[in-house]
Amino acid sequence: MLTPDDLRYSSDHEWIKVEENNRARIGITDYAQDALGDVVFVELPEVGAQVKLGDSISEVESTKSVSDIYAPITGLVVEVNNDLGDEPERLNSDPYGEGWIFVIELADESELGSLMDAEAYVGLTEG
Repeated sequence: MLTPDDLRYSSDHEWIKVEENNRARIGITDYAQDALGDVVFVELPEVGAQVKLGDSISEVESTKSVSDIYAPITGLVVEVNNDLGDEPERLNSDPYGEGWIFVIELADESELGSLMDAEAYVGLTEG
């Protein structure tokens, strides 16, 4: 499984890329998309939604199951990947690129410390 070193990871299999202006781009990991199988639908959170760490804020439906996507950090949803409406399979083909799901403006940067680095995430998925 691909696990980029420049990202942080949640135990719920979301990845987080901290960007400028106190924002974080979020999606599901390669491990998660592989476990889901072929993704057929993505329910996006609403722009403007206030989310708290651990909240279920989105849903991914695959040919195997339906899985909740949880907020790995607290903040304000400022952008969503509307392209997933027409091409949900992007989560399978490019989970760390075109398959991103939403962007959150961070409310509390200290929460980033609770996320795993790539090495710890690989340990979780292989352990």
